[in-house]
Amino acid sequence: MKVQNIKDVNRFFEVVNECKGRIELVTDEGDRLNLKSKLTQYVALANVFSDGTIKEIELVAYNSDDVMKLSNYMMNQ
Repeated sequence: MKVQNIKDVNRFFEVVNECKGRIELVTDEGDRLNLKSKLTQYVALANVFSDGTIKEIELVAYNSDDVMKLSNYMMNQ
């Protein structure tokens, strides 16, 4: 799933950490990184420092409840 315009990055990572299954960040090169990893979260944050938002990232969630949780977050942010 493509996620766009994340304005509250801290809340986004809280939602990711609440997920039960694996959540992966897909890089531009096609690599998949575990987004629950603090190191990966810092890498994702490197894209934020320009204006405080994450413009677009691609995520893979394997648990259907996690997909719903992430979708609900994006719709209500």
